[in-house]
Amino acid sequence: MMDTAEDRYIPRRASGLRALTPPRSVKPVMSFRGRDVSWLLPTLLLAVIALGDWNSSGEFRIVTWIVLVPGIAAAVCGPVVTAVFAAAAAFGYPWLDNAWPHPDQMGPTDHALVIVGGLVAVLVSWLRIRAQNHLLRVENAADATRQVVLRPIPPGTGGLDVAGAYLAADSEARVGGDFFEVLATPYGARALLGDVQGKGVGAVSAASALVGTFREAGYHEPELASVAERLESRMIRNNDYSAAMGRPDERFATAVLVGFPPPRDGLAPEWIELVNLGHEGPLAIGPDGVRVLPEGCHPPLGLGGLVGGAPRAVRVPFGKSDSLLLFTDGVSEARDRQGVFLPVLARLSGTTGVRDALSVGELVKLVERMVLEHTRGRLSDDTAILALRRLPEG
Repeated sequence: MMDTAEDRYIPRRASGLRALTPPRSVKPVMSFRGRDVSWLLPTLLLAVIALGDWNSSGEFRIVTWIVLVPGIAAAVCGPVVTAVFAAAAAFGYPWLDNAWPHPDQMGPTDHALVIVGGLVAVLVSWLRIRAQNHLLRVENAADATRQVVLRPIPPGTGGLDVAGAYLAADSEARVGGDFFEVLATPYGARALLGDVQGKGVGAVSAASALVGTFREAGYHEPELASVAERLESRMIRNNDYSAAMGRPDERFATAVLVGFPPPRDGLAPEWIELVNLGHEGPLAIGPDGVRVLPEGCHPPLGLGGLVGGAPRAVRVPFGKSDSLLLFTDGVSEARDRQGVFLPVLARLSGTTGVRDALSVGELVKLVERMVLEHTRGRLSDDTAILALRRLPEG
């Protein structure tokens, strides 16, 4: 069965909360109601060849095509089933060849060719299954890595309704340098979304380091600006480590830190704290429409030494029914075939129902759909999307 664009690029959706991924196994090439029916194709070919040869004249012997049967089986079936078809071709060849006496019988040389072709087909099938198993192990390892960086977020974390999605530009890699996390802390819920410059193992390693630091600093540090300083320090140390290991690929990361203050006297304050480190501004979506929150007024993580002063948190208005939408440049820089960027703000502002009834899960799905439709499933960059909204009080 063929995968759709959404199956290839969206590992977790439905509720918007990423669940743990079970290990993958080799899928049959052809299936019906969950059962492997790949054997039907070589069976049909064998039947056609047998019937065609039985009804053909002596001058045109279709039996010579029987060597195709184990070859087709090797492409769609496992080694055991392929061996069955190789044996059927080897035993069926002399029977069909001698079914009608004629002067053009093929003889033992051609029979040996059918046998050798069957043995080669079994070997090819074994090598194909071995390569598929190796690829599956790599994909399962990538999924395990992704779940370390982007672990599942429990429902209601910090009194928030949370939905997130990760879209990998490389459908096989399934993990990159984009990341996000949401924590419940003594100082209210806190969220982090960011994008490490570059790709490959180095970007994934840096993203893992930043997320790990946020999970500790975000819980223990009372000030959101102090969390940003800890992230800056971690990014610099990660670059120093890479240089010491002979990989002078100095990286930086854009990021947005968000703090939701805890309720006071049973009421949630109508503002949030924001530290934007070189990232584009998040979107606040509420009854009054879609508005852009402050963009990065501090340099990205890893480049803080280029300017003076420590990061500072700013307060921005945020209503009780507002939703906060954060995403990496895989959304804002998504291009169609003509190179036109996706107009995210215009699309969301003109979408009926965005201001009123969309849940955070539906909001994430809407952005996913916008990206996939605009790019026609050809993502040029990894993308992380995170939507947050306060749960109703009480």
